[in-house]
Amino acid sequence: MAKLNNSAVLKIVEICGRYKNEKTPLMMILSDIQNEYGYIPLEVQEIVSRETGISVAEIYGVVTFYSFFSLKPKGKYVIGCCLGTACYVKNAQQVIDKFSEILKIKPGETTEDGMFTLDALRCIGACGIAPAVSINGTVYPKMSVDKVAKIVDDYKAKEVAA
Repeated sequence: MAKLNNSAVLKIVEICGRYKNEKTPLMMILSDIQNEYGYIPLEVQEIVSRETGISVAEIYGVVTFYSFFSLKPKGKYVIGCCLGTACYVKNAQQVIDKFSEILKIKPGETTEDGMFTLDALRCIGACGIAPAVSINGTVYPKMSVDKVAKIVDDYKAKEVAA
């Protein structure tokens, strides 16, 4: 969304309009925009502010507080490594470190080719299958360091096959 074109601006205005009768529409608006574009840059926040009367500061605060909103584009495959207590005590830190090593990015970053984003998550509610990793909604249970390379290779192979 480097520079918003007219159709993107109209879409954002339309999304804001969907919730004009809601008492507290911000989360719904931001969620729809995140689903539509994958991230919510400052330029979009300014449009939302103009359309809703909510200050950019408040919108920015919400976008940066909740981990499911992003200020930057995410990769095609978003790898979420749970670092909640149950996962952490079962070596989740080593798992995320291995993803980081293989992909050559830190948590919160996206590979240069735009294929992978690595996120550290606080808890995904999968304590019984800890440590857990989620990739675009698919949960990988009982993850271990020795499984990481194969998972990354499998996703890369999908791209070659496509």
